Amino acid sequence: MTTIVPGPGPAAPPLTAGLLLAAGGGRRLGGRPKALLEHRGRPLVEHAVAALRAAGCGVVHVVLGAAERAVRERAALEGCVLVGNPDWEEGMGSSLRVGLASLAGGGADAALVALVDQPGIGAEAMARVVGAYRGPGSLASASYGGRRGHPVLLGADRWAGVARSAEGDRGARAYLRAHEAEVVLVPCEDVADPYDIDTEADLARLEG
Repeated sequence: MTTIVPGPGPAAPPLTAGLLLAAGGGRRLGGRPKALLEHRGRPLVEHAVAALRAAGCGVVHVVLGAAERAVRERAALEGCVLVGNPDWEEGMGSSLRVGLASLAGGGADAALVALVDQPGIGAEAMARVVGAYRGPGSLASASYGGRRGHPVLLGADRWAGVARSAEGDRGARAYLRAHEAEVVLVPCEDVADPYDIDTEADLARLEG
């Protein structure tokens, strides 16, 4: 008699969580919170969440800070995990720490970190970076003309180290620099434009 022992079956696809940093207060924009800036009839935060989901992120955590209550009331963010950062004025690093802490223990294999004020980076570029996942130690970044940019993919094993080094407005920059040889660069300049909405002049890039 021949006994057939079933194999383990195909491995489950990795769960990549979207981590959207959307706490900025728009100091150089007259104090208008970036999450609520209008683009094509919707707040920037809605566009970014839609792109992360279309890129394959099974869950999306959104870190809020400036005008948190207004963002919660006005933006359609159903299904997202909304995380308040009371220290948002300290800079992006504090939001990254809060966001990674909110993901811990949730079962995600990696986090795709995106910024709310970069509407020129859409789902196609995000999906490319998600596709660079190679295990819990993954470290990948979109690149534009050979220069590292957003979004950034952080395997779960990287979260604690990134959080320890995230200070001020640097976000994950210090960690990525220290581990530069391990970062997989994913060219995205053909499908995305990594401009930021930082000043009054940048508002011209937003479409009504």
